[in-house]
Amino acid sequence: MPGQASRRSGSDLHDIRTLSSGVGRIADQYVAHLQIACLEMEKVRKGREKASALQRVEDLDARLRDIEAEKATLLRALAERGAASASGTPSAGSRPAPPRSTGGVRLRY
Repeated sequence: MPGQASRRSGSDLHDIRTLSSGVGRIADQYVAHLQIACLEMEKVRKGREKASALQRVEDLDARLRDIEAEKATLLRALAERGAASASGTPSAGSRPAPPRSTGGVRLRY
């Protein structure tokens, strides 16, 4: 009888059912869900980057407006000062230049 036990038909091995065909489909779903999760995380990150960039642009615009306002103030002050010196009255901020010495530098100890 040992001879009969070694005789097996080849169809017996083909009758064994495996889940190998279903595993690929399940793994593909898992990978797809993982990719969706990664895309959602990237979307959140990019949204935060965009909000931060927009805030920086707003800050830059505000600073540019401040610079223009300060520049206008200084130009008005210069125009007023120029009008005052043209009329012959010295402004409060103008002083005569100190006399220059020709002797060089003196150091006291």
